[in-house]
Amino acid sequence: MKKTPLLSIMLFVLSILILSACSGGASASVVGEWKLVSYGDASSPTPAVPDVETSINFDEKDKFGGNVGCNSFGSEYKVDGDQIVFGSIVSTMMFCDATSAQESAVLSILSDQSVKYQIDGEQLTITSSDGATVVVLAKK
Repeated sequence: MKKTPLLSIMLFVLSILILSACSGGASASVVGEWKLVSYGDASSPTPAVPDVETSINFDEKDKFGGNVGCNSFGSEYKVDGDQIVFGSIVSTMMFCDATSAQESAVLSILSDQSVKYQIDGEQLTITSSDGATVVVLAKK
């Protein structure tokens, strides 16, 4: 009856793998290219300006950057549990009237340095450290 301990071990390992696969939340990767969906007040986010190409890219080498309306920006980032810790953001400084509010709000949240994040399917929500504001992105 040496097969019983082996079967028990295999069932235990299989159970661990299944539980690991079922645990959702922040364990999904932020790596990839995302577009802005909405931003601002967490209880009632403002939709992104229509017909404006936006892109935020998180790479595998802990660098991120993009454009949410007018200026290019970038920095370093590190995922720590359900948080993203950002370095100091560097940005170009052009003024674009149609997108300035959007860009200011998004960069303000990303400049928070340590924010919570959640991935739900193809949507990434970044929440400010005080929970008051969000940036909602969709996978490109």
